Amino acid sequence: MHQPLGFRDKNYPDHACLLKKSLYGLKQAPRAWYQRFSDFVGSIGFCHCKSDHSLFIYRNGSDIAYTLLYVDDIILTASSDRLRKNIMALLSSEFAMKDLGLLSYYLGIAVTHISDGLFLSQKQYAASITARAGMSNCSSCPTPVDTKSKLSGSAAAPYDDPTKFRSLAGALQYLTFTRPDISYAVQQICLHMHALTTEQMSALKHWGGCPDTRRSTSGYCVFLDDNLNSWSSKRQPTLSRTSVEAEYRGVANVVSESCWIRNLLLELHYPIDKATLICCDNVSAIYLSGNPVQHQRTKHIEMDIHFFREKVARGEVRVLHVPSRYYIADIFTKGLPRVLFNDFKDSLSIRRPPASTAGEC
Repeated sequence: MHQPLGFRDKNYPDHACLLKKSLYGLKQAPRAWYQRFSDFVGSIGFCHCKSDHSLFIYRNGSDIAYTLLYVDDIILTASSDRLRKNIMALLSSEFAMKDLGLLSYYLGIAVTHISDGLFLSQKQYAASITARAGMSNCSSCPTPVDTKSKLSGSAAAPYDDPTKFRSLAGALQYLTFTRPDISYAVQQICLHMHALTTEQMSALKHWGGCPDTRRSTSGYCVFLDDNLNSWSSKRQPTLSRTSVEAEYRGVANVVSESCWIRNLLLELHYPIDKATLICCDNVSAIYLSGNPVQHQRTKHIEMDIHFFREKVARGEVRVLHVPSRYYIADIFTKGLPRVLFNDFKDSLSIRRPPASTAGEC
């Protein structure tokens, strides 16, 4: 490192400025800080998680601790209070940091500790989005998207403020972290950000297949016991020739996600020794997942889509049939009637905030 021109000290030409805070403003700062942090926690016994690069894992006998890093925000949890305090002392000896106590707010997400776990909420964040859209006093809709109509990129007049639309759409994407029930609606409005229309802005204000490309939308949700762990609503990259192919691709997507979760749990020292159960409402797709014979109607499908057949053959994955009436993943792929939408929404563990005590803000 060298001093910039005009700042070199004649008496100390080889000296450089010591920056107390260089985390912000420099493009290379996040990478340098991450390397600095990971090197130190590695020296005190943490291992880098291969499934999630922001996660660090410590294990020594029965002692286990996890550290999650996002820039300079750190979450630390440990199997005992003694271990947590020891790790905090080591971190404090190396970095200027403060213990903020029990987790209550992280990356715009409010965390409330309840009797059976944690309640995550983005109420304030959602209120800020409606305020930016000028809709703070508007009435709510029963569902986030119409059950029939779909958006087109060329059916209405162009929208005159694309920056506002994209800003609100990006904000809604982050809101789906605690509101998976609006994932399909947000996915639909994000399809046309390259050519915005007034119709799409109306759909965005409603909180919500593509008639232009005819591509199918894949959706899935992954549960660990009764807890919703992961979900997705995404348009498929290629055009499916049949509904069976579209469902088959959807099964491949959720198997891929479940493999990642199993690997993550393995690194967290909580391996799963049972097969992953995949539910699908398409009987033909289930049959194809367990049949190694290449059928005439599936020989055009990319080879990497068939990877989960090996998982099924090994017994790591079981694909089961579920009637469409109970197929929760439909909330991520289409507009649903109000009764069915509310039923599936409850199944996704979306609840009202716990009652506040007197005097609590």
